[in-house]
Formats: sequence, C-alpha cells, structure tokens
Amino acid sequence: MRNKNQKRKAGKEGKTFSINQDPFFTDSKKRRKSDYDDDDIDSGDSEEEMEVPGGSYAGIEEDNESIEETVDERRKRIAAQYLEKIREIAKREREEEEEHEDERESEKEGERDTLVAKILQQEQLEESGRIRRVIASRVKRPEPSDEFQVLVKHRQSVTAVALSEDDLKGFSASKDGTILHWDVESGKSEKYQWPSEEVLRTQGVKDPQGRATKHSKQVLALAVSSDGRYLATAGLDRHVHLWDTRTRDHLQAFPGHRGPVSCLTFRQGSTELFSGSFDRTVKIWNVEDRAYINTLYGHQSEILTIDCLRKERVLTVGRDRTMQLFKVPEESRLVFRAPASSLECCCFINNDEFLSGSDDGSIELWSILKKKPLHIIKNAHALLPNLQKVQDRDDEIIPEGNIENGDHLPKSCNRSTTYSWVSSVTLCRGSDLAASGAGNGCVRLWALDSESKGIRPLYDLPLVGFVNSLAFAKSGQLIIAGVGQEPRLGRWGRHPAARNGVAIHRLKLS
Repeated sequence: MRNKNQKRKAGKEGKTFSINQDPFFTDSKKRRKSDYDDDDIDSGDSEEEMEVPGGSYAGIEEDNESIEETVDERRKRIAAQYLEKIREIAKREREEEEEHEDERESEKEGERDTLVAKILQQEQLEESGRIRRVIASRVKRPEPSDEFQVLVKHRQSVTAVALSEDDLKGFSASKDGTILHWDVESGKSEKYQWPSEEVLRTQGVKDPQGRATKHSKQVLALAVSSDGRYLATAGLDRHVHLWDTRTRDHLQAFPGHRGPVSCLTFRQGSTELFSGSFDRTVKIWNVEDRAYINTLYGHQSEILTIDCLRKERVLTVGRDRTMQLFKVPEESRLVFRAPASSLECCCFINNDEFLSGSDDGSIELWSILKKKPLHIIKNAHALLPNLQKVQDRDDEIIPEGNIENGDHLPKSCNRSTTYSWVSSVTLCRGSDLAASGAGNGCVRLWALDSESKGIRPLYDLPLVGFVNSLAFAKSGQLIIAGVGQEPRLGRWGRHPAARNGVAIHRLKLS
C-alpha cells in the first residue's frame, strides 16, 4: 500500500489528492471551474482560443452544423426558396399592372402574401384537376409548313411513347423490343440494353409458358414514374420489367400475368404501378419495394388500355365492350358500356370525366354520374381515298354524325374499320385540349367544353401511319406521336409509306 501511494503521489508531482477534489463527485459548474483552474492539466489550446468565436474549434463546429442538415430542414429550405420565387413572380405581376399608375413607395406584406396564396392555390387546383386550364382556345391554326417531324427512328412499329414529368426527356418502345430514351429538344437517343437470359432469371423472370421456347422482347406498353426514376415496360413475355432511367439498367421483372401485358400506368405522385393484361386482370405493384400488392378482377375479355390520376382509381378498357372504373380503397368498380362498338382506348379528363375511342371511329365523352356517353363524335377518323393528306378547310365546324375529315361527301370516303379505328386518345393534363389518333393519315385536336359537356373539333395534323400512342407536354405546346406501319396489337393493316418512329409537332399558342 505504501508503495502504491508513493507512486500515485509521484504521478501527481507531490500533490495530495482527496475525494472532494475528484471532478466526478462535484457538480458540473465546479467541474468546469476545476478544469480551468487546475494547473496540473495541460491543454492543447489556450483559454483565448477556446473563447474566441473565430477560433479553430468554433469553425469546425460551424462546418459540422452546415453539413448535418436534416430532412425537415432541407424541406423547409426548399419551401422557403419556392415561396421566395412565387413572391418574385407576384411582385413582377403587380409591377406590370401598375406600370401606368403612380409607383408606390412600399408594398404591403399582407397583400403580397395574399397574392402568393392565390397563385399556390391555383396551381394546386390545376394539378388536382378541380379546375380546367383553358388552352384549346389559345391554339393557333397550324401553317401548311407546320408538320410532324420524325424525332427518333425505330426499325419496327412504335407501340408506346411517354414523357417525363418535366417534359425534357421522352421514352419510346417498338415491336422489335427496342426501348429508347431521348431528349425532346435535340432528339439524341440512348438505347436500353436487355440483359442475358441468366441475369433475367436472377431478377425474377420465369420460364416461358406454352409453345414459346424463349422470352419475346416485343414491347406493347411503357410508363415512367412521376419522379422520373423508374421506367416500366411490358409485352408478350407476360412480365412487367422495371428499369432505372439514370443508369438504364434492368432492375426487376415482375411475373404473375398469364397473358401478354398490354398496358401500364403509374399513379401520379407515387411509385404505385398498375398493369393490364390479356388475362383480364389488373395487377398492382410497388416498384419502390419491388413487391406485388393486389389483383383487380372484373373484365370478361382482354384489357387494352389503362389510365390513372392521383387518386387510387384505375380506368380500363377491354374487348368486352366495357370501360370500368376501379375504386381501389373501396374495393368497388363502375361499369360503363359502349352503345354499339368495341372500345379501344381511354384516358382521364379529371376524376369524374373520361374520354374514349372506339373501333368504329367514334370518340365518346363520359361522366361518372351516367353509364352512357354524354357526347359522341361519330366517324371522327374517316379515311380519305388513297390516304390523301387532309387539307384545311375554311369551314372549321364539322357536322356531328357525318363524315368529318376533309370531304364531307360519303361517296368519296373509304370507311375501312382497319384504318379508322381510334387507336389512341390523350389529354393535356388539367386542360381542355385533347387529341386522338388512328390510321387515316392525321392526328385530330379537340376542345372539351365544360359547360355544355361536349367535344368540339379544332384542327387536323397530317401524319401518315398508325398512330399507336400519343402524349402531350404539360404546357400544351408539344404533342408526341408514336407511329408505325402496323397497329399496336396486331398486323391486320399496313401503311407501306409510313415511317416507324416518334414524331413531334410543336403547337403555337396565342
């Protein structure tokens, strides 16, 4: 004991040590005071460096605080930046309104915030579809020189096109299995490479069923998520394939359908994916978790087209001459029956109204409150002799129920159901501008009248070939068409003069 005490005393350079001097048994204030008053403890920094705000330690702490930004702080910062941007827009609008009046010395903060709130509310209502943007009346009459320009070429017929949320990137797929990712402005494209059969099996692909000896790469549908991270494709191999748009790598294959997958759509603002198939079912997937969720039943024949907005409601069209609205949370559905034709395509106008196209060349406007169409445009895509280009007429009004494209004389038109089928319809999101495509040699623009619940024809945009898919930019100044020599789901017609690819037409607004 004496030797140990001597060593301890020697370690403290001869100073006596008692329990009252142990920092552990003293309060925090005395402990901090003893840290500074104890002459035996040497510090690497002087008291001046510790207390000076500009010292090295203070700088390190500030750097750590700036680096460690939480998710909530980042959201708050982005929201503040967005509000500042909106305030600048509101300020510019106010200055334009008052440029001919006396300039005010200062602007009231309350009035400015009220204007910002109105802008945000307007954007939210337009995004949710509660109010309809007026674009159709602003579309200028196309000049004779304004035509569709082929932006991207494919070897075989294009079956599907889609635009990213920012309208800067586009995606297209064709019957030969080619999937392209291209720039809207320049047209520069990049190809998605299919992995080998061994890699596909490790990523969820099952063995071919029936007479098939290998997986078919023919793509019938594609869809891109709202955040632009995921691209989903599907086709004859009965699988839904998931791709990463940033690296163009194949991520996962979802088996489960017992027939070709004919249509895909993402729910807006989420990673929830819906797929429709020839096996008469709709399956729900979560691409973020790579998981299957549920299966929806109801159709008695093949499902051809599918669409979805922000709500968990899915609109489908099948060869059983019905259009069905699935309310996923309520586990219920509404069935709408076509009068005398088979529906081929459909799209949402808003949560309560829909648009559809039929194989007899008709376009129908539907409401959730009625099981029959509110308005029907017959012979919307009647075929002219020898596939002549449709010429603009001085008379813009096209009589409902009669031959409508170009010459109005029935004897001069060929009512071939093969070429007059309405194969695609689309809507400029949240607006009153719609478009339809067929194989009759043009894409037609339509204006939706919210008051009379009717459809009014606008202009014809000449385009030779089967228009298998259409997509509008959010601004309404751009329309994309997927064109092919053959229809999307078969080979019952052929346009030898058509060019397989993606065509783009820029619309001028007033």
